[in-house]
Amino acid sequence: MTDEDLHGGDDAATNLTPEERVGLIPTWIVTRDDLNRAERANIAAGLRWARRGRFDVLNADSLFTLHRRMFGDVWRWAGKPRASEKNIGVAEWWKVREYLQVLTSDIAAQVEAGTRAPGEIAVDFHYRMVLIHVFPNGNGRHARLSADLLAERLGREAFTWGRADLTDPGATRAAYIAALRAADGFDLEQLVAFARS
Repeated sequence: MTDEDLHGGDDAATNLTPEERVGLIPTWIVTRDDLNRAERANIAAGLRWARRGRFDVLNADSLFTLHRRMFGDVWRWAGKPRASEKNIGVAEWWKVREYLQVLTSDIAAQVEAGTRAPGEIAVDFHYRMVLIHVFPNGNGRHARLSADLLAERLGREAFTWGRADLTDPGATRAAYIAALRAADGFDLEQLVAFARS
């Protein structure tokens, strides 16, 4: 499988190294559509697992387990932190575990203090996980699911995230990427609005 097969020219998608591409488990996957189909099925199983068990969304180790549950049938490296620099995310890839631990502690303190609205805390949690870019791939989907689980833990409904499959290029994905870029400029409102759209 080539990088073009995986991303179809999407500049906002995470580039995989040749070593990471070798981690693909199903041998029948040859196109991006095949990959998306396999990942969707695995993500649905991961969501069932998270809602069924004693999953703690604000525990960094649990977030690694969630990623493995979401992508472990598709990628050998699922649930493991990335081991390379990417086109997005913190450059210090060797510190992603540390960054994630700081993030979960900070969000837990915000939840405890109750100084921000639950939806804003959950969307900020999502944004900061995407910013760290913990895993070789699947970061946006993992962060959105984690934000949904946090919102539910805080007594709110899961977000709708534009009511579209954000892996597919198009206007909804472009709006999501624009909202992430606005958050880069310290404007979280656009991303909160998108999450609820």
